[in-house]
Amino acid sequence: MSTAKKFTASPFVTVEREVGQTHDRRKGLIKKLEDHYQAKVITLFTSFKRPDVQIEDMDAEMLESVLAAEHKAGDKILLIINSPGGQALAAERIANVCRAYSNNNFEVIVPHMAKSAATMVCFGAKKIHMSKTAELGPVDPQVPFWPDTVSEPTGDNAIWISAEEYIRSYEELISQSSSGKAKRIEPFIQQLNRYDSRYIERLRSVQQLSTDISIRLLKSLMMSGKSIANIKKGIEVFTSQKKLNSHGRMINHSEAKECGLNIEVVDLQSAQWHLIWEIYVRADYAVSMRCSKLIETAETGLNG
Repeated sequence: MSTAKKFTASPFVTVEREVGQTHDRRKGLIKKLEDHYQAKVITLFTSFKRPDVQIEDMDAEMLESVLAAEHKAGDKILLIINSPGGQALAAERIANVCRAYSNNNFEVIVPHMAKSAATMVCFGAKKIHMSKTAELGPVDPQVPFWPDTVSEPTGDNAIWISAEEYIRSYEELISQSSSGKAKRIEPFIQQLNRYDSRYIERLRSVQQLSTDISIRLLKSLMMSGKSIANIKKGIEVFTSQKKLNSHGRMINHSEAKECGLNIEVVDLQSAQWHLIWEIYVRADYAVSMRCSKLIETAETGLNG
């Protein structure tokens, strides 16, 4: 008797889901993590391989849409976040959404890297779960700079530098040219002609915004018992370019603790971490190869 009828498309669908790392491959893992933490688990992953992908306002809207449909108000929310960063205002909004739907019972897990604006999202939580290999990063704003032109022209030849570094170079030139010690002022004038004072003021505003958001988020939950002055001093390693010199430098669990952040270290050998790491590997593959961004729960998978 022929066995042809016994074969269906299901094995091929299974293989496609595995290769494509669809939501089906992660929803069961997310549910297991929910059972472990007794919390609503939601993931936010953006690609590290695509420079035009960043945390943005739409992410906060998508998160709220999911939470409004699925989450019981006041229950704990645990956000797994892995991202190189994005917009500071969007980070503030994401933290606000998660806190509002959980009545401030909001925590984050960093499986690998939560950099820049993703670190700011973490500032909005009451606790950060991370391993000894996971990384937070500086939140000093980065801005495009065109080496051969003045101000902000369009084009693809821009490089990204710290706003603080750009402002500092301008202020040092002003100081040197007006000190009275220079034998010739022409070289300083020539260099200062490459700067636009309006752009400098804009960068000062952007820099202040990043610091202000970071302090406000920390003051309102994780560091509620500390003064603004103490918080500002404590997180200088995050906000000042001079401290680490590179926006890409890692800030690990021990350094974050020294700054006053509430860090819970997850044992790398624990079943809990193996579960977190499997979610990371599968989701990171998806945003690297199949899409650029994921927001997921055990019930819902959104990608872009």
